[in-house]
Amino acid sequence: MADEVKTKWPELVGKDGNEAKEIIEKERPDLKQVHIIPINSPVTMDFRQDRVRIVTNQDGTVAVPPCVG
Repeated sequence: MADEVKTKWPELVGKDGNEAKEIIEKERPDLKQVHIIPINSPVTMDFRQDRVRIVTNQDGTVAVPPCVG
């Protein structure tokens, strides 16, 4: 199904957070907010179709699969 819009990036786990951000922004230029945040950071619980949070470990690598929300 080529028309499906990508909403999850499990393949980015373990990659550098900045590299992950570039990939997501390239694949989904329509997203208004792509943020890199440290693991265990407090975040709002609202769901947003225009946001992806990239959660990183202390070494800057992606800790959990980024997804829209």
